[in-house]
Amino acid sequence: MVEPSLTTRTPSPIRWFNRVYALVSTIGICALFYRHLRNFLYTPSVTIFSLLLADVVLALVWATWQAGQVNPVHRRVFPEKLPLVVKEGGYPGLDVVVCTADPFKEPPIRVVNTVLSLMAYDYPTEKLSVYVSDDGGSQLTLFAFMEAAKFARFWLPYCRKYDILDRSPEVYFGNDSFLFPESYEIKVMYEGMKAKIEEVVEKRRVNHDQITMTVGLKLSANGRPHLHHKIIRQSLRSVLLESNEDKDIIGHPLPNLIYVSREKNKSVYHNFKGGALNTMIRVSASMTDSPIFLIQDCDMYSNNPKTPLYTLCHFLDPKVDPNLAFVQFPQSFHDINKVDTYGGQHLPEVRTNSWGMDGVRGMMFMGTGGFFKRQAFLGTPSSVGPSDISKAKTHRVEKKSIKSDDIMALAHRVAECRYEENTKWGLEMGFRYGTLIEDMYTGFRLQSQGWTSVFCDPERAAFLGNSPMSLSDILLQSKRWFVGFLEMIFSKHNPITYGFKHMNPILALIYAHFDFRPFWAIPIVIYAFLPQLALLNSRSIFPKVRKLLLSLPFAVIDWCEVVGLSTIEFNVTSKVLDDELRKRYEAGLFEFGVESPLFLTISIAAIVNLFAFLMGIVIVFKNGRFEELFAQLFVAGFGVVNSWPIYEAMVLRSDKGKMPVMITVKAIGVALGLCSIFSSAF
Repeated sequence: MVEPSLTTRTPSPIRWFNRVYALVSTIGICALFYRHLRNFLYTPSVTIFSLLLADVVLALVWATWQAGQVNPVHRRVFPEKLPLVVKEGGYPGLDVVVCTADPFKEPPIRVVNTVLSLMAYDYPTEKLSVYVSDDGGSQLTLFAFMEAAKFARFWLPYCRKYDILDRSPEVYFGNDSFLFPESYEIKVMYEGMKAKIEEVVEKRRVNHDQITMTVGLKLSANGRPHLHHKIIRQSLRSVLLESNEDKDIIGHPLPNLIYVSREKNKSVYHNFKGGALNTMIRVSASMTDSPIFLIQDCDMYSNNPKTPLYTLCHFLDPKVDPNLAFVQFPQSFHDINKVDTYGGQHLPEVRTNSWGMDGVRGMMFMGTGGFFKRQAFLGTPSSVGPSDISKAKTHRVEKKSIKSDDIMALAHRVAECRYEENTKWGLEMGFRYGTLIEDMYTGFRLQSQGWTSVFCDPERAAFLGNSPMSLSDILLQSKRWFVGFLEMIFSKHNPITYGFKHMNPILALIYAHFDFRPFWAIPIVIYAFLPQLALLNSRSIFPKVRKLLLSLPFAVIDWCEVVGLSTIEFNVTSKVLDDELRKRYEAGLFEFGVESPLFLTISIAAIVNLFAFLMGIVIVFKNGRFEELFAQLFVAGFGVVNSWPIYEAMVLRSDKGKMPVMITVKAIGVALGLCSIFSSAF
């Protein structure tokens, strides 16, 4: 009997349009470079070289982006067919890891909501284990999950009984859509739990007896567990719920819930998420060793309880690639305002680019929402043995309680900060160290080893999270990403040199696109200042308008990409919400408010563009020369239009999110200085 297919893969019909567009655009770009080179050979100057350099970088970034548009595909899954392939009792185990680090930037009640939504998956609870990795080792986080374990006994059966879709309690009770007999009682219980957790966070401490009565921990004066004698085991590995022992109020087994306070390695890269995840890979292997491993951010709650079933459709499909390493779900956000002020949805990267990567079997790992085959962390496809998840066997020799002394001792040993010394962990196994973008880097290294991945985008989003509402948070996050991209491109695992040898060249080009993005700074700086400063001095650096019209569409496309960098690109980012900040964000206002050097840079550019545009208008009215100066007027005007939020923040706003006065004063001073200096240079 032929087993039914659980997935379909359909090439997008738009791929042909993408290919024609790339060909036509390439012709235009070649014509542009012909003109640049001709000018540079016959009349070389710093200005001509600068424009050539800027356009080379733009063309490089554009060309690598087109690699992701060559073969986009769309997938569908059919979870209703799973019973025809495997019975529910035969589902593989699923280990879920949620990482948190700072209870004051990542409020414990929000992390609790994420974990409760994952514990409530439509999945056999005896096959489900949820691990909370706490890099902060905070008593506040531990206390929050002690309370969550009690509430889960009521919340999980309630969700199953009424087939609730919103399984984050905060989201469910915030919608006022609960109409069932037990709803009010469950809501009162949730509000009581929430009040307890928020109270201890506000006080910044938990009474010692509140912890020791539950899990037998002894706390130091600063609220962190003592790491001495037998207490080490309990303080670092607290089993709050065990499926074999703990039942909900109707007698149904609860998922395993394990709290882990991670010991940090002094090595710089071990202090980031990759180190925590490698620890959790080993700890979970010693305790439950499920063949599927979900990595989830603490602020990305489950929005679709059937998500694990969609994942199984890929891993258990009879036609599945045996080298499939992970299934990636897109990042989606529930709190984006109507105008998406900062481009927080990242639609080109999260959707458009993902379909293209999936077309070459190399979807990027986004840092959250990734269901991994545990074997993929242990080596190459050829070195780890059979890759059929349905036949995967546990590595544990004996089936013991996860609270047993042997299991807890092993979990502690593999989590020690020195455990990875002189091993392949972080180099050839687990999450790879060496860059700030360890998530993307790890996906790249896995695919270089021969593993593949797929993109799964169900109609109802699998996960929903919080997007930063502050521009400073957005820019700091982008800076971290860009530093990571540079680390990757200047390493021996460069997507061009290393990637072309070990993976599909198209996939290597897509990775190269992201790694080349920091070089966008070159054309941004050149086009933000050079044409404007030349315009202030009445000097034309572009062809007359009659010669320019044929290439104008390409220029517009390039400029849209350049200016978009400041708004759609994407420390632990603070997840604490301020009511006034939220109101400004929902009104579509940019959030400045702090004296950041990043704000000074964009303010200088905005003022120079405004000066140049106004002066250019005056020059055209007094002396004519519109055809000569049109291109520079267009560029300056485009900059002015896109800088309106900055002018508004400098002059018109009086709220806390306005541009700091000193930033405005410094920006005006530097802009005037630049105009004065370059007036003599031109």
